Amino acid sequence: MTRVKICGVTRLADALHAARAGADAIGLNFFPRSPRCVSVEAAAAIAAALPPTVCTVGIFVDADRDAIAAVAERVGLTAIQFHGQEPAALCRGWNRKTIKAVRVDGPQALAAAAAYPVDYVLADAHVAGQAGGTGRRVPLAWVVGVPNERLILAGGLTPDTVADAVRAVHPAAVDVASGVESAPGIKDPEKVERFIANARTA
Repeated sequence: MTRVKICGVTRLADALHAARAGADAIGLNFFPRSPRCVSVEAAAAIAAALPPTVCTVGIFVDADRDAIAAVAERVGLTAIQFHGQEPAALCRGWNRKTIKAVRVDGPQALAAAAAYPVDYVLADAHVAGQAGGTGRRVPLAWVVGVPNERLILAGGLTPDTVADAVRAVHPAAVDVASGVESAPGIKDPEKVERFIANARTA
């Protein structure tokens, strides 16, 4: 069964609702320039309130190892997502699950990332000058080169498109931020519920 990550959560109520709706993971964004950036204190409160079965993923963009480690420890993150231009060396040697996000700008982009020393590779849309959360879709024909069991599909998914994407790609998980929002960082409960239900039944 394809797992679901609700990303860019900024409010405790949204995190708890997503967990009740069946989300497997909650994404907490620590990139200061993101409209979905959350403080370490707020993230720690969210992580502490979630059921232990829900994975908490910290999203970092070109942060240094010490800074990432400090936030991961303070918040109690289950996993770390590298969403910038991080070298492979930075992704190695963590005591948590790791994800390398790739902004897919062509059919070879994911294949080049397959050798990264991480547990999962996340396929996101490439938009110049933006790290993610753009709502732009990844052409599914370009989602090649990474084994399905290591692939997280993101990039412009919505409740109305996620089922077709799951059937076409069969990823380990799907990831959504803007596709279930009423405003950046503010999740729409009905969209979250429909997204999870449609991903599950695909």
